[in-house]
Amino acid sequence: MPPSATAPVGTAGQPPALGGPRNGFDRYFKIAERGSSIAREVRGGFATFFAMAYIIVLNPIILGSAKDMYGHHLNSGQLVTATVLTAAFTTLLMGVFGNVPIALAAGLGVNTVVALQLAPRMSWPDAMGMVVLAGLVVMLLVATGLRERVMNAVPGGLRKGIAIGIGLFIMFIGLVDSGFVTRIPDIADTTVPLQLGGDGRLDGWPVLIFALGVLLTLALLVRKVPGAILISIVAMTVLAMIINFVAKVPSWGLTVPKWPGNPVSSPDFGLVGHISLFGGFHKVGILTGVLFVFTVLLSSFFDAMGTVLGVGDKAGLTDEKGRIPGINKILFIDGIGVAAGGASSSSAGTCFVESTAGVGEGARTGLASVVTGLLFVASLFLTPLATMVPSQAATPALVAVGFMILAGAIKDIDWSDWSIAIPAFLAMVMMPFTYSITNGIGMGFISFTVLRLVLGRPKEVPVPMYVVSAVFVFYYLMPAFGLT
Repeated sequence: MPPSATAPVGTAGQPPALGGPRNGFDRYFKIAERGSSIAREVRGGFATFFAMAYIIVLNPIILGSAKDMYGHHLNSGQLVTATVLTAAFTTLLMGVFGNVPIALAAGLGVNTVVALQLAPRMSWPDAMGMVVLAGLVVMLLVATGLRERVMNAVPGGLRKGIAIGIGLFIMFIGLVDSGFVTRIPDIADTTVPLQLGGDGRLDGWPVLIFALGVLLTLALLVRKVPGAILISIVAMTVLAMIINFVAKVPSWGLTVPKWPGNPVSSPDFGLVGHISLFGGFHKVGILTGVLFVFTVLLSSFFDAMGTVLGVGDKAGLTDEKGRIPGINKILFIDGIGVAAGGASSSSAGTCFVESTAGVGEGARTGLASVVTGLLFVASLFLTPLATMVPSQAATPALVAVGFMILAGAIKDIDWSDWSIAIPAFLAMVMMPFTYSITNGIGMGFISFTVLRLVLGRPKEVPVPMYVVSAVFVFYYLMPAFGLT
């Protein structure tokens, strides 16, 4: 439930505290201080888990469908365990030590890079070793303060643009993952990339579940019903199970809303620890190896940065300068997530933008992440149950939260100053249009730096912005120089 639905907004966009700390547990997580409650945090933890549970199925599909240079495939069952284990471990770390409602799991985009760029040139242990190295570099950047300096150098207007981009991106994810919007196949020979439904019109029970879920979620939010997002997810899952039982729907996508014959499964930890830190360099050479690590690093670094800024802003965790207190802990845990993902062979773990589903439900503290993490722990043994919620029941939350993020941030951008409005605009539209948080941030950074130079105001560009903009320019020009 959005803060405005429960109380007047206080400092930095968060609701006033609901009294002083009630006990040590409350004091540790700052539940009352951040205007939340245990009930909200639990609901938020469940909402985030259901919104991102698809990764339990999707990550093994992406990694398991690829093969390394020796023709080896990763075992699907072991990939499920590795994916869930990393998500559980890193999300619990974020909850207990970072104290923010941000969950982590294998990052989409990074896993594709690992599967399609790294693995075909080396063995799987070599590829995962490079992911571990990228994570170690991220942690080093945090320890030296460089990562925090980059985040603090981002102008306020551009921060809001990044947050809005996150909102539009997760809304787009919801539309695509539900099947409400689909890609038009290349064979159609058209310049139009997307279409409504599967063939230009809405058809089938799964899309109906999504549409009803969106309407139900928005209706509950407008009525200010506590637990609106979670209620919608549960209600639509039950309805989907009934429809699937009666109508025998042929395809729901990755997850089928059907009670599993055996809800208990045994985890297989066979892939954990199977890495070679420097073996990949022997296969592809030092320069190419460094570029591979750099590619993983850049995607992980800025995807997490955008997510932390977006979630922090929505949750009201920022101060008057738009900064998140204790950000170094959060960023260091994200670095641990990258390395842990490589060590478990599940690809780089990173902060998940779907955490906004929990924030939309009222989560403001790390307790929500603890709940999400414990649900992932349970999924090690109850994976069939965790994958019972169809995406069509969970993705309406992303559409609703996308709107709430946009509504809360768009008014804070100075649209009369084009030197900040244009970079903010590019950041917010490039995220959904390129399906990448990193690309949106890159376009925003580069355009901000260039426009300030054009206006003869170079001193208004912080030094870290110059450095990062140059890094992004190099990154985008790498293919032109044959470096990828």
